[in-house]
Amino acid sequence: MSATAVHAKDHGDDHGHHHKETFMTKYIFSQDHKMIAKQYLITGTIMGVIGVMMSIFFRMQIAWPKESFTIFEIFLGNWAPDGVLSADKYLALVTIHGTIMVFFVLTAGLSGTFSNLLIPLQIGARDMASGFLNMISYWLFFISSVIMVLSLFVEGGAASAGWTIYPPLSALPQAISGSGMGMTLWLVSMAIFIASSLLGSLNYIVTVINLRTKGMSMTRLPLTIWAFFVTAIIGVVSFPVLLSAALLLIFDRSFGTSFYLSDIFIQGEVLHYQGGSPVLFEHLFWFLGHPEVYIVLLPALGITSEVIATNSRKPIFGYRAMVASILAIAFLSTIVWGHHMFISGMNPFLGSVFTFTTLLIAIPSAVKAFNYITTLWKGNLQLNPAMLFSIGLVSTFITGGLTGIILGDSTLDINVHDTYFVVAHFHLVMGISALYGMFAGIYHWFPKMFGRMLNKNLGYVHFWVTAVCAYGVFFPMHFIGMAGLPRRYYTNSEFPLFDDLADVNVIITLFAIVGGVFQLVFLYNFFSSIFFGKKAPRNPWRSNTLEWTTPVEHMHGNWPGEIPHVHRWAYDYSKPGHDDDFVPQNVPMKDGEEEMHH
Repeated sequence: MSATAVHAKDHGDDHGHHHKETFMTKYIFSQDHKMIAKQYLITGTIMGVIGVMMSIFFRMQIAWPKESFTIFEIFLGNWAPDGVLSADKYLALVTIHGTIMVFFVLTAGLSGTFSNLLIPLQIGARDMASGFLNMISYWLFFISSVIMVLSLFVEGGAASAGWTIYPPLSALPQAISGSGMGMTLWLVSMAIFIASSLLGSLNYIVTVINLRTKGMSMTRLPLTIWAFFVTAIIGVVSFPVLLSAALLLIFDRSFGTSFYLSDIFIQGEVLHYQGGSPVLFEHLFWFLGHPEVYIVLLPALGITSEVIATNSRKPIFGYRAMVASILAIAFLSTIVWGHHMFISGMNPFLGSVFTFTTLLIAIPSAVKAFNYITTLWKGNLQLNPAMLFSIGLVSTFITGGLTGIILGDSTLDINVHDTYFVVAHFHLVMGISALYGMFAGIYHWFPKMFGRMLNKNLGYVHFWVTAVCAYGVFFPMHFIGMAGLPRRYYTNSEFPLFDDLADVNVIITLFAIVGGVFQLVFLYNFFSSIFFGKKAPRNPWRSNTLEWTTPVEHMHGNWPGEIPHVHRWAYDYSKPGHDDDFVPQNVPMKDGEEEMHH
C-alpha cells in the first residue's frame, strides 16, 4: 500500500477525531493547508497596507515637494521633522515599498495563499506532501516580515539603496545613513524569506507530482495548478541565486571581503577593497529578479484562466497551448536577466543576445492574451467582481507588455532607462496585473476559504475605482518618463527642465491617493464578510474543479470518506449532451463522449 493510500485510509476512518485541536494547533501552528493559506493571505494583506501607505507618502512628496503634511508627522515621526519628508528617508520609503510589494505581497501573498489553498483541493489530495514543512515555510515568512518592518525603526533608518540594493551603496555601512543597521536587517529578512520560499516551492512541486487523485493526469490539471507548479520550479531554480548574492553582500559589509567592491574612495579616503565587481551583484540579483516577475505573474495568470473559463461558461481556449506557454515562459524567463543591465557597460553583442531572448518571451505571453480573449469571445459572461478583475488583468497585461517590447530592445532602452517609463512598465505588467489576479482569486475562492460570500456591490465599487486609478497613476508615467524624468529623485524642483511635468505628477498622486483609500472598501468587505457575509452554497460559481466537491465546513483531510476520482478535464462548460452548463471533473464520461483537449 502506498504512503498516500495509508494516509487516506487513516483519514477516511476517523475524521480528525484522533486529536483534539487547541486554538494554538488550529489557528497558529496549523499544518492544514487551508489555514496556512489564510495565514499567508492575512499577513500579505497587512504587508500590502504598509506598502501602499508608503507609496502614497512618497507620491505626496514628489507632487508637493518641501510641503509640510500633518499626516507625515503622525505616521513618519522623526522621518519627517515638522511634516517635511527628508531626502534620505524618501529613498528608504521607496526601497521598503518595492521590497514589500514584490516579495511580501505579490510573491508570498499570492503564491503562498493560492498554491496552498488550491493545490491539494484541485488535484484531489488530503493535504500538502509535508504539512510540517508547510507550517515552517509560513512562519519563516512571518518572521522575515516582522524583521523587515522592524528595520524601519532602527537608528539610521531602513535600507535606502533601492529595492535592488546595488553595491557599493548597499555594501558600505558608512555610505549613507540607510546603509547601516537597516540594510543588515533587510539582508537578514530576505535570507529568511528565501528559505521560506524554497520550502514552500519544494512542497508544492512534490505535492503536484505525487499526490494527484486517481484519473488526475497532468493533462487534466486545471491551469491554475500548472501555473503554481511551474512557478514553484522557477523559484527553486532562481531564489538560491539571490540568497548567494545576499550572503556575499553580508560578507562584504560585515567581514571585510570584496566580492562587489573595488577602488572605492569615500570623502577622499581610499578604502582597501580591490578586485570585486558591483556588476557581479547585478548579474546575481537579476538572475532572480527577472524570473521573479513571472513568479509573481504566473499564479495570477493561472487564477485568471480558471476564473475566465468559469465565468464565460465555456471551455478555456487552447488548453495545450496555455500549458506550453507557461513552460516556455518559465524557460525563457531565466535567460533574459541581462535586459536590466543594458547600461552597465555590457558588451553590445551580449546585449543583442539578451534583446533577442527578451523579445521571444512576447510570443508565449501573446498566446496567453489571445487565448483569454478567445475564451471570452461569444461566452455567456457572468460579470462578477472576480471576472472583472480577471478581464482587467488581461488589459494591464497587454498594455504593460507592449512597453516591454521597447525596454527589451537595448537600443531603445538606453533612452528611457531609469526614468519613470520603466516604473510605468513594470507596475502595470507585474504590479497591477498580479494584484488583479490576487483580487480575482480572493473574490472567487473567498466562499471556499471562509464559507461566506463577499458583498458583490462593494466588489464592483472596488473594481471600477481601482481600475480607473491604476491607469490614472501609471499611464501618465510613460509620458513623463519619455520626457526624461528620472526615477527615485525625491524632488525635481532643482531642474527647470522638468517644471512643466510638475502638474502631471500632481495628477498621478491624486489618482494614487484615491486608489489607495478605496482599498479600504475591499478591506471592509473582506473582514466583515468573514463574520457577517451571506452563507455560501457548496458550489457558488457552478464550477467544475474538485475543490467545490468538498463540504463548506472545513475539515482536515478535505473530503469525508473517499477522495473523488477524476474522469475528465476541468473545462467541460456548456458541453452538448448534458443538462447543466457545467460538468464537474468527478462525473464519469457518458458513452460516445470524448475529451475535448486531445
